[in-house]
Amino acid sequence: MASKGKILKKVKQHKGNKDMEKDLKDLLEEESKAEETEEVTEEEIEENEAEAEEPEAEKNEEAEEPEEEKKDPKDERIEELEDKVKRQLAEFDNFRKRTDKEKETMFEAGAKSVIEKILPVVDNFERGIASLSEEELQSAQGSGMQMIYKQLMGELEKLDVKPIEAVGKEFDPELHNAVMQCESEEYESGIVAQELQKGYTYRDSVIRHSMVAVVS
Repeated sequence: MASKGKILKKVKQHKGNKDMEKDLKDLLEEESKAEETEEVTEEEIEENEAEAEEPEAEKNEEAEEPEEEKKDPKDERIEELEDKVKRQLAEFDNFRKRTDKEKETMFEAGAKSVIEKILPVVDNFERGIASLSEEELQSAQGSGMQMIYKQLMGELEKLDVKPIEAVGKEFDPELHNAVMQCESEEYESGIVAQELQKGYTYRDSVIRHSMVAVVS
């Protein structure tokens, strides 16, 4: 089909020829209708294409949305069992720690009880050695007593039992038990001048306070 521009040129060329002019005008009218039809058809095609694309886009969006994964009952059961085992292990660990602490407390209490019973024996050794003269200390009996005393104190030291320093130290009610006051030219007021009974600590806790005389 001829284009509208060419038809118009022919109309101008054959102007005056009524029959030819009429035919050309009819042809021009048909051409205009054909173009309108083509435009409408193109618009409809575009609309149809747009409508066809919309569902496709929706499908793509739906495809992109991840579906909620359904857990396998076996996997859920495994997770439950794992959680149960973890809780039991935690409870067992707490029980073990608590038991160890109780054992340590019981051991500490038992050790203190035994040490308290041994200390009077140590006191008697010290009194017995202090009562010996120089000659008696050099004798076999005196030397034997000193060796036994030294061995006993060595074993107590291995158990972390230590004597409390008293004479020449400032009075400390946490460590010392003042049973009397005295005068002293050597020490100032509030200083321990004499130790009447030796005190001991076990692992930094006092088993027996030192019995002392404090300068007034």
